Amino acid sequence: MTSRIVVGTDGSETAQKAVAAAIDLAHRTNATLDLVAAFRPPSGGESELSKDATDALLVEAVAHISDLTIKTHAVAGSPADAIVKVAEEVDADLIVVGSKGMQGVQRVLGSVPNKIAHKAPCDVLIVKTS
Repeated sequence: MTSRIVVGTDGSETAQKAVAAAIDLAHRTNATLDLVAAFRPPSGGESELSKDATDALLVEAVAHISDLTIKTHAVAGSPADAIVKVAEEVDADLIVVGSKGMQGVQRVLGSVPNKIAHKAPCDVLIVKTS
């Protein structure tokens, strides 16, 4: 039984597809949804989110959802590490991640889903997002 689902977002269209899949699964299983966004302190790079921008992104991502228990997590660090960290902390049953996602170099390398699949403390569902 799935009672805790973790999904990451960076606000991109592909991340929104993974979030939509996680919401659908949470509805079907009555699971708590943990939504994660990673941030790094600004250092001049456009793709880096600040803590405030990350918090705003998370609030916007769940604003339309009222019938699920949702917890948001703005976590400093890389996207993959942030998602795995939250999954460990909440004892997640499932991590949902898009097949493509995140921005910049990480998107080109496809490293986020790969790292999560190798480091996850639970099952991982990789949603086809391209």
